[in-house]
Amino acid sequence: MTVVEVMFALLGVIAVGSAILVVTTQHLVHAALWLVVTLGSVAGCYLLLSAEFVAWVQVLIYIGAVVVLLLFGLMLTRAPIGQSDDLDSPLGQRIAAAVTAASAGAVLVASVVTSFRGERIDLSDDRVAGSTGDVGAAVFRSWVLPFEVLSLLLLAALIGAIVLSRRDVSAGPAGARMGVVDEFGEIAEADGVVR
Repeated sequence: MTVVEVMFALLGVIAVGSAILVVTTQHLVHAALWLVVTLGSVAGCYLLLSAEFVAWVQVLIYIGAVVVLLLFGLMLTRAPIGQSDDLDSPLGQRIAAAVTAASAGAVLVASVVTSFRGERIDLSDDRVAGSTGDVGAAVFRSWVLPFEVLSLLLLAALIGAIVLSRRDVSAGPAGARMGVVDEFGEIAEADGVVR
């Protein structure tokens, strides 16, 4: 085995291990941080495959934007940040999820191994599939519309998170008197008394 193959295997083990920690941890913020490790390991795999452009896009878009957007959404929606027992599922669901994941992984590995048995990519060639020119041509020719639709979807999700996180002061329980928010963020009724 060459050094590149050993590094690729090591990064693959790190990616799989941190991906398992993403779905098994009970802290949402820790899950987001393990996702950073997973995505960083995948970017390292791209670097080892001589797809530098794809690796840096992975770092900038997924690690730099999507994880930040995830953490931003967690903060805006006031989701529980610490350990939460609500994130635990019953043992039956965990077993079913593990069996499903193992089955999907086995099918994926079997299909990839049978499809690409004996195939090799010559990484010394200047025209590898992950080169900047090929990726740029594919993105700006045939994938422009899906990227723009995705950007609008992310913008709508961000606006929705902001709307959901706002506390509507005027809407209260039926029969409640209207109040105003003072400079300390507390609701004061019309007579100025903080309740």
